[in-house]
Amino acid sequence: MIKNICCIGAGYVGGPTMAVIAQKCPHIKVTVVDLNEKRIAAWNDQDVNNIPIYEPGLSDVVAEARGRNLFFSTEVDKAIDEADMIFISVNTPTKTYGVGKGMAADLKYIELCARQIARVAKTDKIVVEKSTLPVRTASAIKEILEHTGNGVQFQILSNPEFLAEGTAIEDLFAPDRVLIGGDTSAEGQKAIETLVAIYANWVPRDKILTTNVWSSELSKLTANAFLAQRVSSINALSELCEKTGADVNEVARAIGMDSRIGSKFLKSSVGFGGSCFQKDILNLVYIAKSYGLNEVADYWEQVIIMNDHQKRRFAKNIIKTLYNTVSGKKIAFLGWAFKKDTNDTRESAAIYVADDLLSEQATIAVYDPKVGEEQIQFDLNYLETRSEDANKKGVQVVDNAYEACKDAHAIAVLTEWDEFKTYDWQKIYDNMLKPAFVFDGRNILDKKELEKIGFIYQGIGSR
Repeated sequence: MIKNICCIGAGYVGGPTMAVIAQKCPHIKVTVVDLNEKRIAAWNDQDVNNIPIYEPGLSDVVAEARGRNLFFSTEVDKAIDEADMIFISVNTPTKTYGVGKGMAADLKYIELCARQIARVAKTDKIVVEKSTLPVRTASAIKEILEHTGNGVQFQILSNPEFLAEGTAIEDLFAPDRVLIGGDTSAEGQKAIETLVAIYANWVPRDKILTTNVWSSELSKLTANAFLAQRVSSINALSELCEKTGADVNEVARAIGMDSRIGSKFLKSSVGFGGSCFQKDILNLVYIAKSYGLNEVADYWEQVIIMNDHQKRRFAKNIIKTLYNTVSGKKIAFLGWAFKKDTNDTRESAAIYVADDLLSEQATIAVYDPKVGEEQIQFDLNYLETRSEDANKKGVQVVDNAYEACKDAHAIAVLTEWDEFKTYDWQKIYDNMLKPAFVFDGRNILDKKELEKIGFIYQGIGSR
């Protein structure tokens, strides 16, 4: 029976997942460890509303379990030593160097975790892959752990997350499925059942799927690839709709009612973002190419190409509509996070649209209810398109939408925050330069109401 769980990595997956496990399993001590002292301090902040990740419902879960059986610490070795089960939930970004640059997953943090576990462990452990990983990563982890020479036995499980940021707590409370992959040996099956028993504290058994470890790893990549493919497919049609006079929302509603297709992930927009879709598809492309499956790789790579095109197209449309120049013009950005109900900005469309407009010498005022100036400047500086000073000069981050839109030539809606629908748009219009444009990259505003006020409105996928 598992008494102590350690999770290495206190990010968007590790933090919420362990918080829910701790809440649902009060008999298990759960310790989340990370080398980032600032992040751990934020998780331990007395005001639970200051935890580093914004996710609806998360603060309530943390408030209930923290200090009881949920702990956040920088003492990684201690937590590894005490744990019966160790979750690895560290970042696996796309490689920016060497073989596989731009496509393959960078596994250096995974390897470091495995080596640290091997060095510290004195008793048998179950090690669970929680990070999104390339197929057959478990074998690499197993090889490192089994060659420690200290006689400790390890079982490696794959337990990929299928969380959507913004609904992660709901997804954890009532998942579509929990997937657990492990060895086909008797020991491997016993380890699988041990993890099954943890989830069974609140997840119905018929929703807990068990497979071999390779199928589990590939299922995660494939799920994200299929979802991203749907977004890119509807976005490809959005451009055709704009040319022909069709309305992409009407098209999406019509095809979404087909039970064979369904309505989810058919909302046209400026493009998908987040840490998973692009990274996982590029990983899939790299794996296919490594096996010589070039046609398979080209097929999936087109999903990324279409997504990049949609972001560039949105920026170009702003420039074209504003009389082919945005030099010296103020563009208000409503939203910076890659989607609503999260403070995650990784691969957000806003970053790339801003980058294109800054290259055209626009000035940008940004308001996002959960993302601050430090993160916004970090995102732009990471692209290394221009100097940090130039980014600071070109981008102003403000604390409300009305200030962002004051004296602006145009508004670009980059995140679908619900609060944007509730604004006094007449007041915003009155304080903008005329003509006043709205470029709705998320199709969330009422076109007729805005045009009645006097705005020139452009959404995605309709004239």
